[in-house]
Amino acid sequence: MSMYGANPEQLSALGDTLINQVDSVNSIVSSVNGVLNNTMWQGPAKERLADLWTNEFQQTFKSVNESFTNAGKDCRARADELRRVMGVAG
Repeated sequence: MSMYGANPEQLSALGDTLINQVDSVNSIVSSVNGVLNNTMWQGPAKERLADLWTNEFQQTFKSVNESFTNAGKDCRARADELRRVMGVAG
């Protein structure tokens, strides 16, 4: 028999996992910022990398975090709605 829908507990756990990835992404950004800012390096190549990091990579990481957060909240909300419809306490 095939299933249509979701297991609320698993869906909620997926939401938690997605939201928790924000910390992992922030850790990457922090780590690279620290190393990049403390690397003794001057010149056009450093400036290009720093510009790329600031204006592209960090913006991409910010977008990833927003997507993880939104998807995680959506999973949690769907799990809560499933519990409500099924009459199960969350």
